[in-house]
Amino acid sequence: MEQKITVSDSELEILEALWAAKRALNASEIRSTLNAHKAWERTTILTLIQRLVKKGAIAQEKREVYYYTPCIAREAYVRAETRNFIEKFFRGSSKNLAASLVESDSLTREDIEELRDYFNRNQ
Repeated sequence: MEQKITVSDSELEILEALWAAKRALNASEIRSTLNAHKAWERTTILTLIQRLVKKGAIAQEKREVYYYTPCIAREAYVRAETRNFIEKFFRGSSKNLAASLVESDSLTREDIEELRDYFNRNQ
């Protein structure tokens, strides 16, 4: 059975920086990447990194300093989180999720047509 990794929103930002980089980053590089939209202190970044290492979400490698790489691909993480979301809120039914989106007016007619075309192409 696959290990479920749950991360906080802040931890996810660290993962997103690593996924976007497509290479190992050290804590300083992660902080520089996040500085565009976050003003986190160095210690905050280090705490989040250590939590992710402990959870098995990222791996660390000692070079001149520690470098970090994700242990799960972004696509796999999104799939797992989507499955969890559907289980939690829609009793495991993707159909119920789609119905909820339509009923809440979250989808435009154009969105619905695009989804219909997508489903027809990918049957």
